[in-house]
Amino acid sequence: MMQTIVKSTFPYTADLIIPATSVPGKQYESVAMANSLDQDFTKDGNNANKVGEVRIISAKIRSIGPTYFNIGNMISVKIYMSGADGQDEILVASRSNITADVGNNITLDVDNADFLDKLVRLPGIRVRMVYVLRNNTAADTNLRLVLNLGGDPNN
Repeated sequence: MMQTIVKSTFPYTADLIIPATSVPGKQYESVAMANSLDQDFTKDGNNANKVGEVRIISAKIRSIGPTYFNIGNMISVKIYMSGADGQDEILVASRSNITADVGNNITLDVDNADFLDKLVRLPGIRVRMVYVLRNNTAADTNLRLVLNLGGDPNN
C-alpha cells in the first residue's frame, strides 16, 4: 500500500528567469522545460500504465538566485503546462493579488480541473509562467517552481 502511495505522487521542477529588464505593470512570460524526479514514469511509458487520473496537487515558487528576492515584487503569476512544443497548454496554478511582503517563497492556488495524464507521458514537459511585476528587479532573478502531481493507481 505504501509503495503505491509513494509511486503515485511525483514532483516536476523548473527554473524560471525574470530578467532585470522587465518593467513593472506589464505582463511577461518565462518558459522552461520541467524535470521530474521520477523520469522512469515519463520515459517510454515504463510505469505510465500504472498511474492514471493525474492532477496537480500543489505548486510552489521560491527564489534561488538571489535568494533574498521577494516574491511580493510580483503582482500576479500563472503557471501553464504543455508538451515540449507548447501545444495544448493547461493552466495548472496561479496567484493574483500577491502581497508585497510575502518573502522569498509562495504557495500557488492550484487548478486541478484537468487531468494531466497525457502530459506526463510525453518525453518533455514545458512550463510557462506568466507574471506581472510590482517593482523593478536589480538583477535577473531565478525562481524554482515545484509542481507536485498525483495520480490514482491503475489496477
